[in-house]
Amino acid sequence: MHRSFLRRRARLTLLAGSSAIILAACGDQPLDFDLRGLGGGFSTAEAATGPLAKRPKPDDRGIISYPNYQVAVARRGDTLDDVAARVGADASTLASYNGIEVDVALRKGEIIALPNRVAEPSPATGAAGTGPIQPLDITSIAEGAIARAPETPAVQTAALPPSQPAASAKAVPVMTGKEPIRHQVERGETAYTIARLYAVPVKDLAEWNGLGADFALREGQFLLIPVPQQAPPKRKPQPATAKKTAATTAKPVTTTLPGAGSPTPTPPSAAKPLPQDSTAKPLTQKEKAAPSKPVADVGKPTKTAKAGKLLTPVKGSIIRGYSKGRNEGINIKAAAGTAVKAADTGTVAAITKNAEGVPIVVVRHADNLLTVYANVTDVSVKKGDKVSRGQSIAKLRSGDDAYVHFEVRKGFDSVDPEPFING
Repeated sequence: MHRSFLRRRARLTLLAGSSAIILAACGDQPLDFDLRGLGGGFSTAEAATGPLAKRPKPDDRGIISYPNYQVAVARRGDTLDDVAARVGADASTLASYNGIEVDVALRKGEIIALPNRVAEPSPATGAAGTGPIQPLDITSIAEGAIARAPETPAVQTAALPPSQPAASAKAVPVMTGKEPIRHQVERGETAYTIARLYAVPVKDLAEWNGLGADFALREGQFLLIPVPQQAPPKRKPQPATAKKTAATTAKPVTTTLPGAGSPTPTPPSAAKPLPQDSTAKPLTQKEKAAPSKPVADVGKPTKTAKAGKLLTPVKGSIIRGYSKGRNEGINIKAAAGTAVKAADTGTVAAITKNAEGVPIVVVRHADNLLTVYANVTDVSVKKGDKVSRGQSIAKLRSGDDAYVHFEVRKGFDSVDPEPFING
């Protein structure tokens, strides 16, 4: 099998495996790719991002125009035929570019990417300004204001005739804003994984792109990634006579993204050594000469317990190893139809399917440990079942897909399964 295809399939099973874990913890709630739902607590993923701007309003045709691309916003009951007729584009070209059939009903607010630019928005099309939305350039605005400022008139020695009022041209406002990233959906991606990728709340992603209540996406669909609001104006400096309060002297609080960890505080002794103990008395010659008390014999120290305690789900060869962020488990290949066994005693936490409809089994064990078995078939257990170590729970698929994607998760994080398996 082509190596790129294997990588893509492993990625799909990985994404679906993560979703299975979250389903196990959250029940009927939406998927939580931050993995905080497993602990039963609230998610801080959305709180880690700043406030986001609202999507710009389209003109009467439904066009939002940026310097590098244009998009059309669908209306309720629209098809691509309707959008194409309204913006002056070819319906079949729009269908091919967006990966959707011409006669499929579109959702209200759905984003349709335009492969070629159409007429720019203007007040004639119901837009607030003319042309694409431009980034706000404070330097250019300042320079333009200086250039337009009238020069100081020279002293005149003769009376001038009264000047006639000049007809000033009507200024057309320029629409300003930040151009968002335009993301094209790949196979296996979900609204949750994309929101996590760009660190934006999935609710804002859905509002910007007119997604349905189920946040469903299609392969080839274009999404606009929400942009942050402009930074608030800086506070005016306080007078020098103002008294410092705890709020003004407190150090700024830094916020880290979920999973990034927090900085380790510096211990006080690292900056300033501990004071000498002036009460300590030196030992006398008698105390120095006295023999030390015998230490009780407690035997030889015990050996460190081995990390490995899980059973290998199938006997075979590892065709892809663990790589944090790329492959959250290991892929073990064996003969088609081989029984996939539970790595340890536990409870079936979830049984779900990936984007291609291939089953995934998640088993919860003691000590906050989870094991995931993806890319399997003929699942013989159901959610809530108690399973014993070595019990058959599924089988390997046929053909080149005869491998199991096996993950071990400790708490919220995936870990390398190999140190945990011992046979």
